[in-house]
Amino acid sequence: MKYLGAALLFAVTASVSFAQSVASSQEPSGIAVVRFSWIKERIGWEKDPFSGPVENFDEMRARTRNEKRVEDAKRGNPAEVDKIKREARADAANIAAQHKSTPSRYVFVYKVTVRNSSDKAIKSIDWDYIFLDRASLSEIGHHQFTSEDKITPGKAKELTIVANKPPTHTISLTALNNNERNALSERVVLVRILYADGSSWQCPSGLLR
Repeated sequence: MKYLGAALLFAVTASVSFAQSVASSQEPSGIAVVRFSWIKERIGWEKDPFSGPVENFDEMRARTRNEKRVEDAKRGNPAEVDKIKREARADAANIAAQHKSTPSRYVFVYKVTVRNSSDKAIKSIDWDYIFLDRASLSEIGHHQFTSEDKITPGKAKELTIVANKPPTHTISLTALNNNERNALSERVVLVRILYADGSSWQCPSGLLR
């Protein structure tokens, strides 16, 4: 399954793990994986990635609605303004309490930086993030991603994917443990590259095992 896109996240609570090994030497000519990493980030209502810098969407909507009620009261019945202001404050407090009681969750951010030293612009890249047991070197996690990012000749770009799925089944979905990565060995394989001129490159199947 492929995960597309990325979100701007505001609450970083995990450390970065850079590449423990580079991708295979059988990468396409002029294309190189510079580094790769994954991080675990905590998302809560107070750090909603789709909210503004202070209030989230529901709070903004409630504030706008209540401001309109106050303005309407001023124009129609000024005596009702104090009552409506009290109701507006109670409304805002209720929404804030609901958000506070909502448990936070974690997402996983996978990154790879690719340098394009070829003479062709890259249109998109399929890449796999593979996790191995450090002791046995057996594969315990394999994620397939597609990044629709243009990389012009002579440039490098960091490709980022945000997903709900952890690197392996041993990584917790609900708690942060900075030691979780200690038992892992990691590698990134470039699977397919589509160039802007319509040509493409495909990874030899043996490299994915």
